[in-house]
Amino acid sequence: MQQADDYQRQDATAVDEKTKKSNDEDDNETYSQCTRYDVDWTTENASNSRTNSSWSVVPCDHGWEYETSEVTSSIVIDFDLVCERAIYPTIGLVALNTGGPIGVYLFGTLNDRIGRRLSFFTCLATLITGGFLTSISNSFWTWAATRMVVGLTIPAIYQIPFIISLELVGPNYRSFVTVMTCSFYTMGLCMLAGVTYLIRDWRTLAITTSAPFLLYFTYWWFLPESPRWLLAKGRLVEANDILEKLARVNGKELPTSFTQKLRQRMTMSRSKSEEERLRSGPGVLSLFKTPNMRLKTCLITLNWFANNMVYVGLSYYGPALGSEEHLSFLFSSLAEIPSYMACWVVMDRWGRRWPLCLCMVVAGVSCIATVLLSPDAVVATLILFLLSKSAISASFLIIYPFAGELYPTQLRGVAIGFSAYISGLGLIIIPFVTYLGKENLVLPLVILGCVSVIGGLSGLRLPETLHHRLPQTVEEGELFGKDWTCADCIRCIPTKPSSAAASYEDLSERETVEMHEVPELPIAQTTSTQAIPQRILEEQQRPSGASVRRLVRQSSVMDTQRDSDGSIKMTYWF
Repeated sequence: MQQADDYQRQDATAVDEKTKKSNDEDDNETYSQCTRYDVDWTTENASNSRTNSSWSVVPCDHGWEYETSEVTSSIVIDFDLVCERAIYPTIGLVALNTGGPIGVYLFGTLNDRIGRRLSFFTCLATLITGGFLTSISNSFWTWAATRMVVGLTIPAIYQIPFIISLELVGPNYRSFVTVMTCSFYTMGLCMLAGVTYLIRDWRTLAITTSAPFLLYFTYWWFLPESPRWLLAKGRLVEANDILEKLARVNGKELPTSFTQKLRQRMTMSRSKSEEERLRSGPGVLSLFKTPNMRLKTCLITLNWFANNMVYVGLSYYGPALGSEEHLSFLFSSLAEIPSYMACWVVMDRWGRRWPLCLCMVVAGVSCIATVLLSPDAVVATLILFLLSKSAISASFLIIYPFAGELYPTQLRGVAIGFSAYISGLGLIIIPFVTYLGKENLVLPLVILGCVSVIGGLSGLRLPETLHHRLPQTVEEGELFGKDWTCADCIRCIPTKPSSAAASYEDLSERETVEMHEVPELPIAQTTSTQAIPQRILEEQQRPSGASVRRLVRQSSVMDTQRDSDGSIKMTYWF
């Protein structure tokens, strides 16, 4: 009877039985994890007989036993997400990613209506609430719903403080802020690897990863509102107070005429904004009305979709490689930091197009090459994975400014929002791609590799933006890159256009500049007419390399990605 009970218990277990052979003569047979023989083991004949393949089988209906030596508790263990329910954790991840596109518009609306500061704290409250509700979920569908609540904040909790930083610093530091933001994000991933290694209970982990966000509420007393948003809303006094505080912290003092000039500029900006609102401004359809703009929109969106999909897919897939999943995830996160530093240098020298395409192709080829390795070559597979993760991380940093510079100012907001939203939809299918790794470890890598190569090669048809004046109107956007040739495709290092006089990127190379020759800078960065020659002289006294880098960054998407009222919308950075 004890032997019969053992058979029944072993057939009903979800513990990995692949190493335990059955009593049948065929040594290749193993115990099933999801079915059992439909036999009455209490009868004497059945208990003394050997297993027979002719016996009927039924699904396990007495529960499962789980291996808990490494993980004490998980949603799989608590909610029995095995066998026919094995796809459920993937569905939960889809729910998390589905919340992203919804949340970016919800918090984007709040971001523009109530300000960056209040929107940030609202996002924090939503994230903390969703995290604590996750920890007390008592069913899978409740857990999935709480993960969707958390998913609403995942892009916003990163983007809102990022935008505040961009709107507080000068143009010289915005590329630096972008790189530092990505680097600290990666450091957070590295810390997550350590936290998950120490905490093996999913409810405790949910609380541990949510509670630290409570500390950010201390920012309430010293986090300033964005001066740009305050000016866009006509709150001049509050904006001026913040600017005076910033100047005081930096040991400077605002000129007495600053407030008056700021008021005049704000009035002019708002008047132009009202005029533009009266006219029927361009929308999403304007991206597809003309052939060149239509082609660029499709290529940018395809490239962004592939980039986003591969980056997130590799991030999800990292723990599956190697013998220690926490160490694999740590290495996959650390691989991003060198690529960010390299990108910071390369973008201002080699441009955007070739570095973006090269990184995506390298990432794709590295992923596809894993199919040539034997299943036992775990270390070699991990090395190729880390190479692909580093390369795609670099391209992930480049795609933001490159896409923004390709779109004209008149369409930049809606265009970035459109391309980013479509790319965000790719995150919904990523969990299903990584799920294929249960049957074949390298299959997801091959799929992601093909997507990366296609996306990278498609970017070669896009025009380079380095050293070029950014298009302002829809008409200029159609003309920008229309004269593209195959020679442009193979040119790795972009050359400066001969008609550089019309660009404010090369002011340091000119002794005198007439105001009508230089396009109007974004409102937030303009200076008085009298100050421009002095700034040019100051730039001429600096090393030319630093001057060019500063001017290139000044004309990047960081400065021009605004509404007509001068404010930056969060949806632009999704």
